Amino acid sequence: MMDMTIITISTKVNNVVTRLLKKYDLLLALYNNFKRTSEKIFMDSSLEQMRSEQDASLFIRGTWITFLLVKGKVLQMEDDLVISLQLLICVLEHFIKLTPPVLLNEPYKTVVIELTTSVSHRTSRRSQNRNARISKATETDTRVLETLCKENECNLEEVININSTSVLPILDSLGILTSLEDSKGEDLSKQYEELYLKTKDFDARLFLDNDKTVLPVKMEWSELERTPRKSNSQEKNVLIPPQTPVRAAMDVIQQLKMTLHSASDRPSETLISYFNNCTVNPTEDIIKRVEYLGNVFKEKFAEALGMECAEIGYQRFNLAKRLYFRVMESMLKSEEKRLSVQNFSKLLNIDTFHTSLLGCSVEVVMATYGSSGSILQTGTTHAETNLSFPWILHIFKLKAFDFYKVIESFIKVEPCLTREMVKHLEGCEHRIMESLAWQTDSPIFELIKQSREQEGQTEQPEPTSSFSLPLQHSHTAADLYLSPVRSPRKQGPVAVRVNSTPCAENQAVATVQALHPPKQQKSTSLSLFFKKVYRLAYLRLNALCSLLLPGNTELEQVIWTLFQYTLQNEYELMKDRHLDQIMMCAMYGICKVKNIDLRFKTIVTFYKDLPNTSQETFKHVLIRDGKYDSIIVFYNQVFMQKLKTNILQYASPRPPTLSPIPHIPQSPYKFPSSPMRVPGGNNIYISPMRSPYKPSEGPLSPTKMTPRSKILVSIGETFGAPEKFLKINQMVSSSERLLKRGGETSNPPKPLKRLRFDMDGQDEADGSKPIPGDLKFMHHKLVEMTSLRTRMQEQKQKDGSGTPVKEEN
Repeated sequence: MMDMTIITISTKVNNVVTRLLKKYDLLLALYNNFKRTSEKIFMDSSLEQMRSEQDASLFIRGTWITFLLVKGKVLQMEDDLVISLQLLICVLEHFIKLTPPVLLNEPYKTVVIELTTSVSHRTSRRSQNRNARISKATETDTRVLETLCKENECNLEEVININSTSVLPILDSLGILTSLEDSKGEDLSKQYEELYLKTKDFDARLFLDNDKTVLPVKMEWSELERTPRKSNSQEKNVLIPPQTPVRAAMDVIQQLKMTLHSASDRPSETLISYFNNCTVNPTEDIIKRVEYLGNVFKEKFAEALGMECAEIGYQRFNLAKRLYFRVMESMLKSEEKRLSVQNFSKLLNIDTFHTSLLGCSVEVVMATYGSSGSILQTGTTHAETNLSFPWILHIFKLKAFDFYKVIESFIKVEPCLTREMVKHLEGCEHRIMESLAWQTDSPIFELIKQSREQEGQTEQPEPTSSFSLPLQHSHTAADLYLSPVRSPRKQGPVAVRVNSTPCAENQAVATVQALHPPKQQKSTSLSLFFKKVYRLAYLRLNALCSLLLPGNTELEQVIWTLFQYTLQNEYELMKDRHLDQIMMCAMYGICKVKNIDLRFKTIVTFYKDLPNTSQETFKHVLIRDGKYDSIIVFYNQVFMQKLKTNILQYASPRPPTLSPIPHIPQSPYKFPSSPMRVPGGNNIYISPMRSPYKPSEGPLSPTKMTPRSKILVSIGETFGAPEKFLKINQMVSSSERLLKRGGETSNPPKPLKRLRFDMDGQDEADGSKPIPGDLKFMHHKLVEMTSLRTRMQEQKQKDGSGTPVKEEN
C-alpha cells in the first residue's frame, strides 16, 4: 500500500492547501455572519413583499457577490477577518439603501424611507443629476452604518474610512452606486467568475446556493446548551447558540480598545518626569523613533494588504503606540520600586530597547486583530499570514535575541493581556529560542564567543550543575538590556611602595594588568537564554520520547545528554537551523549505537504529532553553503561527522556522565488552574471570576442577572445592599429546619455536585418544588452539603461496626 502520509506531499502543495483551508474558514465565518445579519435586515415573507415586483433575494445575492469582488480588489492578503468584515458591512450598507423599503425590517426600513423622502424634496423633477444627488446624500448619511457597526461590534470610524477610501470608488467603477438591476446582477456574477478562475481556489457563490460541498454539517439545536430560568417556572428554556468566530474576534479587539481607551499616544506626565531625570534626556529621540517606525509600519502594512489599507495600518499603529507608552511607564515604575532609583538614562537611551518594546506592542495589536487565525483554525497545521510573527522583526530590522529580552517583562507589567495573547507571546519566545535567535547574523554567537574567551574553554554559557535549580524569573528587561551585570572577579591587591612616584604606581598597575588582565563581565542575558533553551529542549525531547520510547527514561536521559552536549559545545550546528533538527538527530544517533531499531521515517512521523511543528523542519535542513536537503542527509553529512566520536562513547563500557534533567517549573505565563480546592474546606472550590457579559456592555446590571448571580458575593468588590446578607442568613436558618425534617425521612440523598461559584446556570433543576425567590439555589446547595456530611457519619459508623462496604466502580 502506498504511504499517503503528509511526508510525501511537497512543501509547496502543503502550503497551498493550508492557505486554501484558511481562506475557506474565513469565508465560511463571514457568510454565516452575513446570513444571520440578512435575516434581521430583509423581510422573509409578508403581504407587502408578495405584492412587490422585486424580491429581497436579488439584493442578498448581489450584496454577497459584490462583497467578494470588493474584497478581491482591496485585499492582497485575503485572510484578514477584521478588514473583510468591515468591507462586508460597507457593501451591506450600500445595498440596504438601494433596497425598496417594503423589503426591509426595522430600523432599516424607516431610515431608507426618511432618506428617500429627504432626497425627493431637495431634488428638482427636471434635474438631470438626480442619481448623482441621491448618491451624494446616501453617502453622507451614516445611520445604517452605525446600526450595522453596533450589531457587529465594529469601530465606526474605521468602517467609515474604509468605505469612503476603498468601497465607494469600487462600487462606482462597477456601476452599482445608485441602482441594482437584474442585468447588473448577472454582470457582477460574470466579473466574479473571472476573479475566481484567476485565483483558482473555490467558488464562494456556492454558499448562496447552500451547496453541500462548501457548507459544514449543521449542529442540531438539541445539542446546544440550555440555560434554566429559575426565576419563572413558566418560561421555556432559552437556547444559547455557540459564540461565532466573528463575534469572538470582535470581542477580543473590543477588549483591547477598552484597555487602551484611557492611554495616550504621547508620553504621560509620569514618563516625562522619568525622561527629565535622565542624565541624557531621551525624549526627542523617543518621539522621532516612534514617528519613523510608524511610517515604516504604515508603508509595509499597505504593501502587504493593499494601498487602500494604509489608513487602517496607521490606526493599528496608533493603538500599539498607546500600549508602548503604557507598558514603558509600568516598567519604569516597577524598576523604581525594585532599585529605588529614578535615573534610567542608560536604559532609556538604548535604541534596541525602545524598538523591541514598540515592536512587542505592535505584535500584540496585530495578533489581536489577527486572532481569527486561531479562532478559524480547523486543522492541526498552523497557517501563517503575511503579517504573522516574525514579520514585525523584519520591518523594524530587529534581532530576535533583542526582541526576546523584552517579552517576559512585557507580560509581567501588563496585567490586561488576555490568556490567548499571553500564550501568543510565549509562542513567539519559543520560536526565537528554537530557530530565530540562531540565524547567522544573530548577536548570540558573538556573546558565546566572548563568554568562552573570558572564562576559558571549560566555562559554558550555562553549566549543567544549574539544571536542577529552579529557573528564577526575577530578571527584568532592564537587567537583560544592560547585561552584562555580573561583577568581574576581584583582582589581588597591588603592592606599591609608600614613597613611590605616580609614574611608578601607574607602571606597576599596568604591569599587573598585563600579567592578569581584568575579566569581562559575564552576560546575564546569555545565561538566562541558555537556561530557557535547555528547558524548552528537554520538554520537546520528553514529548517525543513519550511517543516513540514510552517508559524508557534511562534511554531518554542518554539522548538528552547528547542533545545538551551538542547545544553546549557544538553550538555552531544551530546556525540557521532548528532546535528540533538537533533533537531528532540526537535521538537517532543514540538509538543507532544502542541497537534500537528506530528509523528516521518513524521519528519524523511521530514528530508531526507534536504541537507547533512543521514538515519544513525535517524536509528543508541546511547542509552547507546555502544548500538544503532532508534531515537524513544532514545527519550523515554534518551531524555525524561532528559528533561521531562522542556518539560512539555511549556504546562503550564507560559511557560519558549523564547530564542532569533540567528543573521544569510552571511557566511564569500560565494562569492558575481552576477550580482550586479551599484547604480545610468542606468540598468548597474557588476559581477566577469569569465575565458573563460582553466587554462593550459594561458590568452586569440587576436586570441582566439571574437569580443565582444576584446572590453571589465577589471577593474584593463592594458587597452591595444589606438585603443580600439578610437573604443569606434567612437561607442558612431555613436550611437547618429543612435538614431536620429531611433527616426524619428515608429518602436517599441526591448525588453531590461540585460547587462552582463562577458559572451561571450550571446546575440543573432537581424536579422538586421550587422555593420562591432567590433562595432556591442556595437552599439546594446547603441541603446537598449537609447530606454529604450525614453520609460520611453513617459511613464511619458502618466502618466501626465492621460491616463490609463495597467499593463503587
